[in-house]
Amino acid sequence: MRSLLKFRYFFLLLLCVHCKEAPKSIQGSSVSESDGGNSEIAGNQGEQVILFFGDSLTAGYGIELEEAFPALIQQRLDSLNLEYTVINSGLSGETTSGGLNRINWVINQKVDVFVLELGANDGLRGIPLDQTRSNLQAIIDYVKKKDSETIIVLAGMQIPPNMGPEYTTEFRSIFPELAQKNQIPLIPFLLDGVAGIPELNLEDGIHPTPEGHKLVRENVWAVMKDVLK
Repeated sequence: MRSLLKFRYFFLLLLCVHCKEAPKSIQGSSVSESDGGNSEIAGNQGEQVILFFGDSLTAGYGIELEEAFPALIQQRLDSLNLEYTVINSGLSGETTSGGLNRINWVINQKVDVFVLELGANDGLRGIPLDQTRSNLQAIIDYVKKKDSETIIVLAGMQIPPNMGPEYTTEFRSIFPELAQKNQIPLIPFLLDGVAGIPELNLEDGIHPTPEGHKLVRENVWAVMKDVLK
């Protein structure tokens, strides 16, 4: 209960610190069609900060805030007595372009671990792949320039084959290529074991249910546990 209240407390403060309307998503083609988002706040004194920067998958579209995987990561950290404060900076409908536009006011305090989860909306909209790659690299560059000690973790994403096999394959390759280029940890596929499984997703077939988010947490934790050593 303490960790849930703690996470909700920080999320609400984030909403108060900054308000920004999410990009309007294309009907039926975006990871989320709702507006919303949050920004930053420093962690408790003596605690390190983990910031999840993403779209509606991070924001927990369609479920309670404390059921989304960033809050579940906070619970895991608290259960292990690890002094980290998780910040959920997920914005529903966000693209890599939108993320690049708001990164400057999200990263304005010390962040120890930055988890970059963006790109799904780009893929579903058919945004040119070189643009998605360039935007993600620019976000990585900005975080590095802001604080070279910040550990950046990249969340890999895949999309359905609607855009054709060539686009789908190249989209999937963006994330491991960027991780290798920048020598940063990679979550191979954020929705591994969740995507395409009806009972683990909401009626839209895209956003995880609370049970789905528990599996997403494990995908994230498999990488994060080594980062936090």
